[in-house]
Amino acid sequence: MSSKHPLCCAAALFLLGWAPLCGSGGAAEVHSELLAGYAGGPGGQMGLLVSHFVERSPLSVRFALGYDFLSPGNAEDARRIFINDADNGTPEQTGHAFVWRLDLVAPLGARGSGWSLYAGPRYSRFTASFKFVGGDEDFDVRCHQWGVGGGAEYTAPMSPGVSLRVSGGADYFFPAALDGHDTLYRPDNDNVNAHHDYTYQDADRAIDQPTLQFRVQAGVTLRLGP
Repeated sequence: MSSKHPLCCAAALFLLGWAPLCGSGGAAEVHSELLAGYAGGPGGQMGLLVSHFVERSPLSVRFALGYDFLSPGNAEDARRIFINDADNGTPEQTGHAFVWRLDLVAPLGARGSGWSLYAGPRYSRFTASFKFVGGDEDFDVRCHQWGVGGGAEYTAPMSPGVSLRVSGGADYFFPAALDGHDTLYRPDNDNVNAHHDYTYQDADRAIDQPTLQFRVQAGVTLRLGP
């Protein structure tokens, strides 16, 4: 696996190590989940939750991958800061992020009460895409960010093995380098091919890289195995 996705590697190794317990009479349980809602923009997430993997521990571990539609920023400013000073063409813009989440999940109150708290690290790959129709400019600005997040969720059984889950919380992502076309702006302003006297702060104002994002999502969970 690529070292560019440390959360993915860690979660895969964890699940490979504990998966045999789930199908051989062990105490561990695995649930898949699929949620949709708002996380800085409309989007969704799918994940795996491993519970009761440590004897007498109420904690669970969840690995999830989310995809969110986000604001890319200001197209005109992005072109000036990353490309050139042209002002022709009609701007079209989109933004999205893949977000890897790794959480420890702790139930509140007695087992089966439904409420849990969760928290853990985050890793985001954000892309802002800009196209100037009639202006012959089409470019992306990307950043890869670490972050932290947490929140609360409520799980209500609907049938054996299937539950409804409602989740709310927030993720915070730390500032990261912004890479677009042949230009790179770093938070310490050790920039590569910066245009004119533009700084990282100028690039950060032009590009809406994720910072603090509130999340409200709902969906279903399915128990895997017998």
